[in-house]
Amino acid sequence: MGDTEELLTGTIAAPGRLDKALAEASGLSRERVKALLDEGRITLEGQAVRQASLKVAPGAMFAVRVPAAAPAEAVAQDIPLSVTYEDEALIVVDKPAGLVVHPAAGNLDGTLVNALLHHCRGQLSGIGGVARPGIVHRIDKDTSGLLVVAKSDAAHEGLARQFADHSIIRAYKAVTAGQPMPAAGTITGAIARSVHDRKKMALVQDGRGKHAVTHYRTLARLDGAALVECRLETGRTHQVRVHLASIGHSLLGDPVYGRAPAKIRPLLARIGFARQALHAAELGFIHPISGETLHFTSPTPVDMQELIVELGGS
Repeated sequence: MGDTEELLTGTIAAPGRLDKALAEASGLSRERVKALLDEGRITLEGQAVRQASLKVAPGAMFAVRVPAAAPAEAVAQDIPLSVTYEDEALIVVDKPAGLVVHPAAGNLDGTLVNALLHHCRGQLSGIGGVARPGIVHRIDKDTSGLLVVAKSDAAHEGLARQFADHSIIRAYKAVTAGQPMPAAGTITGAIARSVHDRKKMALVQDGRGKHAVTHYRTLARLDGAALVECRLETGRTHQVRVHLASIGHSLLGDPVYGRAPAKIRPLLARIGFARQALHAAELGFIHPISGETLHFTSPTPVDMQELIVELGGS
């Protein structure tokens, strides 16, 4: 064995499918185990095995050759990060508005992923075999606030499971055009990409898009606007922006889903507020490795707080 791979050995603890038993015994995710089986890197009682569904008995000896994580395609960049929490499994960052989360066409560098590759260098055990941070959810470029990112395959899988079953606690603060009536309620409506503009999302008939639910409540009535808290039951692309716009109260500063009332536009220009007024203020989840309950809050950023004050809030 060379120095580019790690050898994991042990015995199967519980009967059942090979991939599940190996995941429990080795600490690797089931998806990673399946990939290593396909690559012929796992032996059982000295014999190479490739069948994930193979039934195994307790006490069987296994060996797994885990290759070193391949370098990520994105480059590490020394971009300042506001770290709310960090351990060996995950990191919670408070993303500023204007920072793209993931490299894509038009934003190949200067993203949160580039920043995390630099910040977490030497700490990433590999997501799917690649030394990269595990992005399990995203917030828009011009939305600020809390984001959790996995450092390991196991943490990534555990967090993804919580997002899939909607057990993650997520609350946003938003400044809306006008004041929602009723002051609190639930918005339900499936969301899919707009057929008229591929850069936008839209409410669609159930069955075509993804089911989405947003619970909102008014925190403060402002001058021609409102400070609203939105708690997400689901997490769809642009969910808060689409749902609030659907009830006639788009976010102030949102260039895609709404236009600010005429009386507020001069104020936005005067203070230079040029993004959607949306902040991911609260994030809670179960630590995917330790099982500890974690809960974080982020203060309203300076630009949004200035907007709120200018509109008569505090």
